[in-house]
Amino acid sequence: MSEEKVINRYILIFPAVIIQLCLGSIYAWSKFQTALVSETGVYEWDKLLTQLPFTVGLASFAGFMIFAGRWQDQVGPKRVATIGGILLGIGWFLAGFVDIFIGGNELLGFLWVALTYGLIGGAGIGFAYVCPIAALVKWFPDLKGLITGIAVAGFGLGAFFLLFIEEYLIEDVGIGQIGLAFWILGIIFLVLVVGSAQMLQNPPKGWIPPGFTPKPSQIKTEGDKKDFEPTEMVQTPQFWLLWVMFILAAAAGLMTIGNVTTFTKDQLISGGITAEDASILAVTTGSFLSIFNSAGRIVWGAASDKLGRIITMILMFGTLGVAMFFFGIQTEFLFLIIGACVIGFCFGGNFALFPSATDDYFGTKNLGRNYGLVFTAYGVAGALGPFIAGVLVYEVAFPILGLLAFLAAALAVITEFLSRRKAVA
Repeated sequence: MSEEKVINRYILIFPAVIIQLCLGSIYAWSKFQTALVSETGVYEWDKLLTQLPFTVGLASFAGFMIFAGRWQDQVGPKRVATIGGILLGIGWFLAGFVDIFIGGNELLGFLWVALTYGLIGGAGIGFAYVCPIAALVKWFPDLKGLITGIAVAGFGLGAFFLLFIEEYLIEDVGIGQIGLAFWILGIIFLVLVVGSAQMLQNPPKGWIPPGFTPKPSQIKTEGDKKDFEPTEMVQTPQFWLLWVMFILAAAAGLMTIGNVTTFTKDQLISGGITAEDASILAVTTGSFLSIFNSAGRIVWGAASDKLGRIITMILMFGTLGVAMFFFGIQTEFLFLIIGACVIGFCFGGNFALFPSATDDYFGTKNLGRNYGLVFTAYGVAGALGPFIAGVLVYEVAFPILGLLAFLAAALAVITEFLSRRKAVA
């Protein structure tokens, strides 16, 4: 392996992060949600309906990632990520017509946004998301947790920039309406994701970094099998434990992310802040959550390279559970922003730890397909978290999801026990 190739693997980090920055747009839904429930007379949608396009987007993201993972294992990351960028851009651009053709009809408006932003845009994210992760894990088997964290950090950080961009486009330019924001962002995503996808590539077959010795799977099978097929993976208890843990931990974070600006604004107003100031502080809280969401992916990923994936998950899920209880009862801005940051920090770690754990347990060869199946848990979480927020008051929803985070920590303890005993799959 030449020195030039070793250097090139670091260059690939940049297009991976740019792609993930754009894909993280889904986490900036809370600004659209706030606009849709506003009392300005523009929309005034029912609270539950404003949750559903976000839910459809998450489910589409997770569902299409199964096919994307299988396809990118066969043809490489460039082609699949390109399709993802096209779908994402088209989905968001089409969503912009909600103001022209749908107008004030709440039900038709929901169906249009759910189809375009949710189904089509979510499919684009699903196709593009796995490609940078799978490629970089193959280039960096010696730093799986850290490099996965860096790659997906852009996904969390994307919402930080987009919340402010959306605030400007919707409030200052769009006069309270969302169509213009969808049009402009759709074009930007199309250009950036498709352009960055052209730089993605896998390492040569059999390539490993100098001095690195690959480890066998953490599941003991006859001959210490290294690479599992998806049909073999789903027969192991470790897969199902990872899958359920992902649902429980992600549901808490997704409910918070999808409602952070609305909830924070309501809490601040109840604490005596004016509606105008509360709106500004709520966007600030959501932006800080996004920053810590991004940072958590790097920090928890790097920690897992030292402590192990499951031990790190136990610490992370427990911290998340405490933060959910804390955040749900606050009315002071300082405590709200602290709670949001901790939730974002822990939520972000999921996206560094679960792909790395999938690789640890089931091998790198079929990582795209295998992680695509693990990631279906995210789609379930995307329905569970927003649904709880839509049907329950926040004071009840936050502690319930905090309990689910504690349950995830308990399941992680069981997973670690099985790993130490090298349970036969």
